[in-house]
Amino acid sequence: MSMCVCMGAMLQCSFGMTPSSLIVLPTGRVNNTAPVATIMDNKPIVNIPPFGMCKSMANPTVAAATAAASGVLTPMPCVPVTAAPWTPGSPKVVLGSFPVLTDNSKCMCNWGGQISINSPGSSGVQVG
Repeated sequence: MSMCVCMGAMLQCSFGMTPSSLIVLPTGRVNNTAPVATIMDNKPIVNIPPFGMCKSMANPTVAAATAAASGVLTPMPCVPVTAAPWTPGSPKVVLGSFPVLTDNSKCMCNWGGQISINSPGSSGVQVG
């Protein structure tokens, strides 16, 4: 069984250098101590804060800085670009017509990073 993800869940991007914390806006949400997330809580900055510095060569700022440094990888500030929702989410539990976000869900950044959930931010709330 998967764990339900709430506000404050710890996230990590495969190209980011630091973790960040999921932000779930409290409008129309279920609260068990923190708002419950859905797969649509994927907006850059609004829901998914930056991960420190980015190391992805697909990121134009990293590519430019690396080229300027004669090919030495030069990380640049992370600005997540997430166009698609989290997947897969809960197959059985829906909140506001969207599947509830689970701790095994992933979100892809357009710069090639895979964002995963290290800690769900909830304690003991399991969903199918």
